[in-house]
Amino acid sequence: MPVCILYRRSRAARPRYYRVEIAFNLFNEVSVLREWGISGGKPVSRIDLFGNLLDASRAADRFRNRALRRGYSRSDRALVSS
Repeated sequence: MPVCILYRRSRAARPRYYRVEIAFNLFNEVSVLREWGISGGKPVSRIDLFGNLLDASRAADRFRNRALRRGYSRSDRALVSS
């Protein structure tokens, strides 16, 4: 399913990341997983459940747009190991 990973760099601190992923679960619900943290540190994650893909996609777009407004941006270079 779609995954969006955003990064924010700062001269004083280690790079930060914000990940949004949409996935179906075993209970016919759509999950939006959000994970954020400092590269190389312990991540924080949150899962929100939705009844359909359209609602989940709209929520994922809202989360992504909010992160972009907070200074995160897309990057081709991976800073986070999976």
